[in-house]
Amino acid sequence: MRAIWYDRQGPAGEVLVAGELPTPTPERGEALVRLMASGVNPSDTYMRGGTSGPMAYPRIVTQSDGAGVVEAVGSGVPTSWVGRRVWLYNGQRNGRWMGTAAEFISLDIDLLTPLPDYVSFAEGATLGIPCMTAHRCVFLGGSVQGRTLLVTGGAGAVGHYAVQLAAWAGARVIATVSTPEKAARARAGGAAEVIDYRREDVAARVAELTGGAGVDHVVDVDFGGNLAATLASVRANGSIAVYATSGNRTPVVPVRELMGKNIAIHAMSLPGSPHESRRRAQSDIAAWLRGGERILSVGAEFPLADTAAAHEAVEAGGKVGTVVVRPSAD
Repeated sequence: MRAIWYDRQGPAGEVLVAGELPTPTPERGEALVRLMASGVNPSDTYMRGGTSGPMAYPRIVTQSDGAGVVEAVGSGVPTSWVGRRVWLYNGQRNGRWMGTAAEFISLDIDLLTPLPDYVSFAEGATLGIPCMTAHRCVFLGGSVQGRTLLVTGGAGAVGHYAVQLAAWAGARVIATVSTPEKAARARAGGAAEVIDYRREDVAARVAELTGGAGVDHVVDVDFGGNLAATLASVRANGSIAVYATSGNRTPVVPVRELMGKNIAIHAMSLPGSPHESRRRAQSDIAAWLRGGERILSVGAEFPLADTAAAHEAVEAGGKVGTVVVRPSAD
């Protein structure tokens, strides 16, 4: 099969290699998926670039998310899986060196979720890390029905899914954005209120919008960069879910202030999340997809041979949605 891999870390254009690898054979509990689309996430570029640590394996087929069709199954897996359209996540993560920048991948069926016919493969490839991270962050603090949530970066790949899932679950959502176009996108996803953090004082606007009470829960794209505004925006006994901290990777956390307001902070990354929370995310996302029209954003598409350009597009920033590589045609 055709695949894209790296044997050393560095810039995408220098280390990503295109070539042929043996097509995997599904083992017990696994399904072989012909990949039609592969999502490129920032974490994939960090791993390839070396900023998230050394290589865990001598060779890594890049990327972890994808969508495609089950072509074969291993022992212990019902043959009814064969022919199903699926989306998948955690392809290249702990314990697995072979990711989704390839024509095929073999994975435990626990990592596969049926993909409805009305969702394209490219759209399905955006449901792994972005949507499941959003789900985990939205519901870490418990039920959100009737609560007010602040989603920072409400037009981003994770943030926009967080807006949609929270609104679907009955929350009032306040989202922060940086442009009028992103404000429109956040509102289209279900945000009741939008704050332009470049022009407005976020904490002051949150106080105004909540009658001074603050929000119950925050889904935060940049804990270090947003820390002061976030702490000023969350109410006593509220909570914060953190999935990134690019603005300040080692922030000074005011523990006494957190203690004084009894604020709970949940830091998370998807691969290490509890199994039951990941299964719930898959189930809820499937129900959410069935519930009506959803915004599944593909930021750009590249053929498999141009995977390096896809990584560079993610690193350049400014994209709206998930960058997708196409190992095969629909």
